[in-house]
Amino acid sequence: MLISSSATIAASSIVEPGALIGAHVVIGPFCIISASVQIGEGTIISPHVVINGNTKIGTKNQIGMGSSIGEISQDLKYAGEPSGLVIGDGNRIGCHTTLHRGTEQGGGMTRIGNLNVFERGVHIGHDCQVGNEVFMGEHSGLAGHVGVGDFSHIAALCAIHQYCVVGAGTRLLQRSGVVQDVPPFVLAEGNHAQPKGINEQSAGYLGADAAQRAAIHHLYDLIYHQQAVKEQVMEETTRLCVEYPLLRHFSEFFLRSARGIIR
Repeated sequence: MLISSSATIAASSIVEPGALIGAHVVIGPFCIISASVQIGEGTIISPHVVINGNTKIGTKNQIGMGSSIGEISQDLKYAGEPSGLVIGDGNRIGCHTTLHRGTEQGGGMTRIGNLNVFERGVHIGHDCQVGNEVFMGEHSGLAGHVGVGDFSHIAALCAIHQYCVVGAGTRLLQRSGVVQDVPPFVLAEGNHAQPKGINEQSAGYLGADAAQRAAIHHLYDLIYHQQAVKEQVMEETTRLCVEYPLLRHFSEFFLRSARGIIR
């Protein structure tokens, strides 16, 4: 066990031998930190949090009261193989959040990027790959093997089916149920979720120039108004990416998309 001298750990908390606790970490009362856990500098752990397994947490994260971080997956095929959870820097993780480790079938690792906000009761299942600056509202959940791109906004009470891909810059409105893949920069709503236009509030969209925004609208038109097949959209995306680098999000999306896209 290596605990920085500047870390603050409540007397009622248990930190098992082998855990690595960085500088200026604060661990509140009644927490349990298991032997393989690493917690980076400046991270704050609220009371009644359990952090388990091979879990690596970066710097300056905030983890809310009663959360379960790095527990084994709910996949019934899991048989105790080595698995882990990696969390980046600057994430705000709300109360009663559950973040699960990976499985052998999914590469063994659940990954969460930087500067994400997960509100109360969010669930992120095994083998999920979540990007940067993603927002997830209260009690929304990702089943196993879900991919979520940068700058996505998932409102409260949304459910994402296993193996779905949610592209960068998307926005899912409250109570949406997603059972197929959502292309980048799409605004979607409903159960099952349907496209409602372009998410013009996405940070990626707002930061783009007029030409790149027009290119995003062109691809949306190709997908949803012209009903182009996947191969045609990919070919057009490859052509446009040379001039409009923001469209790489579409290329990455279509390479991963396997469940078909929402219609």
